[in-house]
Amino acid sequence: MIQTLISMVKHTGRRRAPAAGILPDLSLAALERHARLPDTRAVESLDAFIVMAAPGESNLWGALPESARWRALAARSKPAALTWHVSALANARQTHAVLGYAKPTASAFERLSFAAKLIGEIAGRRPRRVGLLVSETLPDAASWCEALLSAAWSASFALPHYRSKRGDPWRLESLQVYAAPVLAAERLAATARGGNLVRALTAMPPNKLDAGTYLKLLRTLARRHRMQLRWYSESALRRLGAGAFLAVSRANAARNAGIAHLRWRAPGRARSQPQVALVGKGILFDTGGVNLKSHRSMLDMHIDMSGSAVALATLMALAELRAPVAADAWLAITENNIGPSAYRPQEVVRACNGTTIQVIHSDAEGRMVLADTLALAARTRPALMLDFATLTGACITALTERYSAVFTNRPAIAETLLAAGRDSGERVWTFPLDEDFDTDIESTVADVAQCAVEGRGDHILAARFLQRFVADRPWVHVDLGSATRRGGLAHVTTEITGFGVRWALELLLNPRLRRQLAA
Repeated sequence: MIQTLISMVKHTGRRRAPAAGILPDLSLAALERHARLPDTRAVESLDAFIVMAAPGESNLWGALPESARWRALAARSKPAALTWHVSALANARQTHAVLGYAKPTASAFERLSFAAKLIGEIAGRRPRRVGLLVSETLPDAASWCEALLSAAWSASFALPHYRSKRGDPWRLESLQVYAAPVLAAERLAATARGGNLVRALTAMPPNKLDAGTYLKLLRTLARRHRMQLRWYSESALRRLGAGAFLAVSRANAARNAGIAHLRWRAPGRARSQPQVALVGKGILFDTGGVNLKSHRSMLDMHIDMSGSAVALATLMALAELRAPVAADAWLAITENNIGPSAYRPQEVVRACNGTTIQVIHSDAEGRMVLADTLALAARTRPALMLDFATLTGACITALTERYSAVFTNRPAIAETLLAAGRDSGERVWTFPLDEDFDTDIESTVADVAQCAVEGRGDHILAARFLQRFVADRPWVHVDLGSATRRGGLAHVTTEITGFGVRWALELLLNPRLRRQLAA
């Protein structure tokens, strides 16, 4: 009898009732890890079995049940990295077999992308029990295994839909990992849940996720993860002088916009100063305001709240992991509507840090709500401020949706930001933040112009604008050009990618960053 070491990832298999239909079911297929290769009985219990091997692999096939079938698969063509073959095993279940050839020098992004293709081969059959085996001859077997798990947990997550016929969604029940390498299983699962939460919230239509609904969801998550929540309503923001945020929310039909402040503290750190303040743009729908968007530009503007979802999901993952990090999240939640009271070009408004802003374009609303949100977060004097926003089309023009842009006022950490992208598979690229860019947003009537009249380099000018509101705290701005991409990105095959959580956790849980900030 094969000896088995089984460990269940905490909470992955538990089904929790959604919060009054608001919070998606974030439970994951249970992960079971086995120390040895599967025997015949184990394989017969699987609906699908994915084997990852090196292109020159030859010894593995004889150790697997139905070894002749695996040898035949391997002999179909000359093995080449990042290719695969499929077949059905001869058992009663006709287990769907996939043989993939890894690239030993693959980047994290390549591993995730290839894993998505292999999971895609079995997804159409909606398997309930899936086996995974990564050959121990691969130099990075654990990373390949983690890529397959991430792809499976992403592919089997159902995005919200509102069809009258509910259908039969895929419910992947368990992932059986054989000859399992050492895995950071809890972190991997928390990251997957965070990414799925971002995707679910970003996909929700604007009449389903309004400011009131968002607040209910935040209260549910705060209770579940023992986070503190404070809601700054419009009246509270008015008392604080948050004129930039209130200009954007002015045309809303309901007076329910606001800024949410959530706090996570590990046990024993309840009163500690935040080490990181996560700030997110939460524009639940963006018409463009007085400078109305065109049909195509406005069509998908329910996704303009993705930055707030990334900040929220990152905080949730830190809380799940009981990470020794004192972390806050600040979410700017409103719509940008058209109407008689909408804010207009050439208005001058005052942010809560006293900076006066000349409005140039009402569709540059993201930097307006972030201005006050960053200023409020800066008052808590965090060791690092990290904001996420689907802020500019210029970022996508520069990088496409494959990369997101990062900016920082601490050049010493720039390489660490890039390394987090390489290691997580969520790639980022740094852009300049030189002072002379300020000449493009000078104002003759206020402290600063909201944006330039022309759109050249708008991602850089937006970052220069935002820097005025961080009180010289260490700060990183992420322009989420990768929030959506047709055909998906890396391990995610849906257009809404959930980009940001993997990168943020890789960055924040890296001791190197803490050392650099302390220097």
